[in-house]
Amino acid sequence: MPPRNDDAAMERDGAAAGDHGAAPGSDPHAEAKAKPGTEAGSGVVTVTTCEDGPLLVRGAFELVTQDGESIPAGRATVALCRCGLSSVKPFCDGSHKAAGFKAASEPDLPG
Repeated sequence: MPPRNDDAAMERDGAAAGDHGAAPGSDPHAEAKAKPGTEAGSGVVTVTTCEDGPLLVRGAFELVTQDGESIPAGRATVALCRCGLSSVKPFCDGSHKAAGFKAASEPDLPG
């Protein structure tokens, strides 16, 4: 399924479902906003961990398989699945919501 070019919805919804993360509805990831200088074309790539949701990747990036094959992202911001349940891996399709996936935005550090 080709992704929508709806970065505003992705930002608002925290990449909830369907089109590589740009889905309608509200989501607790609304605080995941692009910082100045991280827009597409700025040369900076950012990865934002969304609480209980996906990883949002912004900037000029390239996704590749372990064999080096390119994975077309189709947009400058994508949501990558963290829960493992997406039907469009490596992209998020919102399955984390139905499954009740829980993960903090902050890293789990040892000790």
